[in-house]
Amino acid sequence: MSDIQPERPAAQYAVRYGERTLAFTWTQGAKPARAKRKAVIHVHPNGEVEVQTPEGTSLKDAKQALLRRARWVAGHLQGIEERQRHVLPRDYVSGETLFYLGRRYVLKRLHSDSERHVKMIRGQVQVTGKDLDRERVKADLRAWYRTRAKEVFQRRLIHVEQTLPWLKTRPNWRLLEMKTQWGSCSPKGDILLNPHLIKAPTECIDYVILHELCHLEEHNHSPRFYDLLRHAMPHWEAVKHRLDGMSEMLLNE
Repeated sequence: MSDIQPERPAAQYAVRYGERTLAFTWTQGAKPARAKRKAVIHVHPNGEVEVQTPEGTSLKDAKQALLRRARWVAGHLQGIEERQRHVLPRDYVSGETLFYLGRRYVLKRLHSDSERHVKMIRGQVQVTGKDLDRERVKADLRAWYRTRAKEVFQRRLIHVEQTLPWLKTRPNWRLLEMKTQWGSCSPKGDILLNPHLIKAPTECIDYVILHELCHLEEHNHSPRFYDLLRHAMPHWEAVKHRLDGMSEMLLNE
């Protein structure tokens, strides 16, 4: 695997598109092996826009690249804003919907003098115990999700790494709650996965793990990075689109 170098800190900029201001972060990555693209643009689930250009390019190049795709970016941002308006804060009462591996479950609070515990049964996620106020139920569910995430992510990591013949050593990984990312890869090659990802379909979990594993070989979002990603998961863009569309619901607490 190639040596991993730390990326430069992202800087904040903006361009005008009609009546809208498009704020974005700009980073410069390593020069792509094959110059298929002069810039890569990401619209993250939280509405943040990232523009990445090769080394040696200017801020003007980044702004021009964003303006060329401004209609696409603005459309994505509008969709995110509309979805956010329909996501209500959770009260953690019986009858609310919870997600696990892409499926919907009904929350059931069961008051009992027994020790508090969480279990999944017949389409329900049951939280049992005494003094089940909102914060206790929330804390119990967060702990339950983390336990499940540790087990499932380890299995999926073993599965996904088998599709990558160039991966010689299994990386270290751990859970970390992140507001803007499902996963990340540190300069040292350690992988961080958001425990909220356990709420997503298995295919989406595999995509995030695969994305971070590809960063072990190519740390920047270069054309070569996307070649690695596409070789292992040809339909990755459709999976990413599905995950992005669920983000507001899955991250809602």
